[in-house]
Amino acid sequence: MADTFTKEERSQIMKKVKSSKNKSTEFKLIELFKYYGIKGWRRNFKLFGKPDFVFPKLRIVVFADGCFWHGHNCRNLKPEQNKEYWEQKIKRNIKRDQLVTEKLTTKNWTVLRFWECQIRKGKIEELVNCVRTKV
Repeated sequence: MADTFTKEERSQIMKKVKSSKNKSTEFKLIELFKYYGIKGWRRNFKLFGKPDFVFPKLRIVVFADGCFWHGHNCRNLKPEQNKEYWEQKIKRNIKRDQLVTEKLTTKNWTVLRFWECQIRKGKIEELVNCVRTKV
């Protein structure tokens, strides 16, 4: 389907679209926290990289990474239109994720990243074990 806007108009429209975070994935993670009895987490904690969840006392940060936006190859999520733009966008996201992980790790934070598909399947054993060993 042809776009009704020029490339420049579409670009301006897309720049105005801001993320409202991946609420359904984060809510699923909260559900899993409750199921496993994991407590002490905070959301919207002021920390470099804007982690989705922070366990301040344990110095653990958790990122719930969307499979498409962060470059996971669990499904065939490769757009055909504007392919070069999306490839560059995802590469930048991956690079930023690496930088954030590196910076937080050097400040003695344990950084855990979970893919959207892992969270959907309830596979957060790494977090459960990490929290239990630090408590």
